[in-house]
Amino acid sequence: MFKIVLLVIHCGVAGTLIFLVLLHSGRGGGLSDMFGGGLGASAAGSTMVEKNLDRFTVLCGLIFTFTTISLALMLDL
Repeated sequence: MFKIVLLVIHCGVAGTLIFLVLLHSGRGGGLSDMFGGGLGASAAGSTMVEKNLDRFTVLCGLIFTFTTISLALMLDL
């Protein structure tokens, strides 16, 4: 039962992580321009949005890593 719950959490975090990575602005601007990132790098709002986006991405990455290692340890050989 715990393995199924962990697998569902893992899949949800994986989808969220993909979405958050796509929101990051790269060389071409990225999808974060749609949510206020297109005002310019000097605008205070866009830097706060980018910082929070970075924090959420790192948090999802850590959760993804934890669930990956947990699922690997519970693997039945």
